[in-house]
Amino acid sequence: MHRIQTAGFVLTALVVAGTVFGPISNAIAAQAKVSSIVIDAETGQVLEEHNADVQNYPASLTKMMTLYITFQGVESGRLKLDQELPVSLHAATRAPSKLNLVAGETVALRDLILGVVTKSANDAATVLAEGQASGSEAAFAEKMTQTARQLGMRNTYFHNASGLPDPLQKTTARDLSILARALYRDFPKEYRYFATREFTFRGQTMANHNHLMSSFQGMDGIKTGYIRASGFNLAASAVRDNRRLIGVVMGGESTRSRDTHMAALLNDAFDQRRSDMMVAKNDAPQEQDAPEQPSVASRAVSALSPVGRAVAAPVAPRHAVVLSSAAERWSVQLGAFSKRAAAEKAVATAAAKLPGRGKVAEVVPPGRLDKERLYRARLVNFTKKDAAAACRVLHRRHMTCSVVAPQATNLASN
Repeated sequence: MHRIQTAGFVLTALVVAGTVFGPISNAIAAQAKVSSIVIDAETGQVLEEHNADVQNYPASLTKMMTLYITFQGVESGRLKLDQELPVSLHAATRAPSKLNLVAGETVALRDLILGVVTKSANDAATVLAEGQASGSEAAFAEKMTQTARQLGMRNTYFHNASGLPDPLQKTTARDLSILARALYRDFPKEYRYFATREFTFRGQTMANHNHLMSSFQGMDGIKTGYIRASGFNLAASAVRDNRRLIGVVMGGESTRSRDTHMAALLNDAFDQRRSDMMVAKNDAPQEQDAPEQPSVASRAVSALSPVGRAVAAPVAPRHAVVLSSAAERWSVQLGAFSKRAAAEKAVATAAAKLPGRGKVAEVVPPGRLDKERLYRARLVNFTKKDAAAACRVLHRRHMTCSVVAPQATNLASN
């Protein structure tokens, strides 16, 4: 590891890798090399780097670009934070980490952003991508790579919006620093989402998994993660003496070694920075102090204060959905299940067998007065004729179902 001085970036909190997905060969895993970089957020100077130009799998660092493009949409007015985006079957069946979204439902943009930041949710990232590219994650990935080139990221290639394993999806620590600087520079208001410590979504509270948040002085806004091919990744931000430093570590051997490495890098950089400032102060001529001007770092501290705890927007009652006519309120019920996961699987399976037929998939939770705690799985918003036709198709494909009239649907939803 050595000290160099070159162009750098400003960053506070980054999205990092999610969880382990699928079998990846040990040969591929062995390709991952530890790389790291520490940046002074005020000057953009790279204080320390090691293997910063070595390509590695970005894992959920990918979501930084997914959010960059999403924030572009918010700032331009093309997207609104309370806007509901539809969940496709492709998105709903993405591998964990995930929010367990159900095909056919809609989710507020703000909740998708928070789910990506805190949970590193792959289904939420896919919904964001499809919602901005006419339903095509592949088309969105092409836009991600194009945007990377526009920002000056020369060695990054995106093939999905989540960071799920793809042998062609590569990046470097230096390229990620360019993206991080662009996020701060272009979207200081939205950037505060990265500092969210806790997010409650549909009764489940998702806490930030970064252990350094509570043990490293001045650290705020951080995300951690892992896939086998990339190793253990971490991106962190910390502020001391009104100076913000950023650290990125990729390819760690374990969470413990990665965290220890990050803490050592940041401590060394803070100590060196303090020593340099002391030398400069002692060598400077004795003059009357001029009024201190707000620095980039101090502005970053105020703009990027942690969100703390966030709660998802309340889900609108199912019976409050406005339909085009009373005739289109028939449903196809797929069964009642003791566990929500089983009901979600049923609607996803049925939706796959009925391309273009089911308008909305829903899971109705048990009511307060229900003696049996059952989750009802349904495809909804059919005409009577279409509901009967859909159920016949499902019967032929060895799935049980029944047609439910509008009045019965409303009663069961209350």
